[in-house]
Amino acid sequence: MESGLNFIDLILKASVLVQLVMLALVGMSIASWAIIFQRRSIISNAMDNAKKFEQKFWSGMDLSKLYNEVTARAVNPQGLEALFVSGFKEFARHKKQSTQSAGLVIEGTHRSMRVALSREVEKLESSLSFLATVGSISPYVGLFGTVWGIMNAFIALGEVKQATLQMVAPGIAEALIATAMGLFAAIPAVMAYNKFAKSVEKLETQYINFMEEFANILHRQAASSAEVKQHVSA
Repeated sequence: MESGLNFIDLILKASVLVQLVMLALVGMSIASWAIIFQRRSIISNAMDNAKKFEQKFWSGMDLSKLYNEVTARAVNPQGLEALFVSGFKEFARHKKQSTQSAGLVIEGTHRSMRVALSREVEKLESSLSFLATVGSISPYVGLFGTVWGIMNAFIALGEVKQATLQMVAPGIAEALIATAMGLFAAIPAVMAYNKFAKSVEKLETQYINFMEEFANILHRQAASSAEVKQHVSA
């Protein structure tokens, strides 16, 4: 690389617009990697926590005791715990009103869990749209820098009487660097987005299944309580 086509020199000698394009691509790449590491940790923790909570939930532990245990923690419930706390809290509140039927109790409980589900999925999907945007536009931003750089190279070439490859090569090389940087920013972002989107979809399905199963358990409890009250009143 002693012939003058040094990578750093090409970037430093590029036109201001091409340098701005490269700077923007570097910024998007750094932001993408920061989000990738953050989302990877958050989604991985969500999967682990969901697995642990389901094991505890289906172990036969009393629901009231489990609710008190989860709410007694200093940190706010996340994932399945948030759905459980939201549903059980609403269930207990409606259950105190003896005039309500089991269907109305579960309807209110189900609505509360749906809101909690929406919030949890929104947390998991946070910043994924940025990865999708970077993956979509980075190649075009890099291509714009390439087109501009090559255009300037040929304009400069047209101003000389005798053109040589040595004269045009640096300009074309610096322009192509922008395309390479665009791909460097886009490929990891696209791969990470697809992986995280699939993981979030899997978690959402797991949350929905738990919500429906939990709602069925609460419905049986509400129906059983209603029958006991009818026998007592009779």
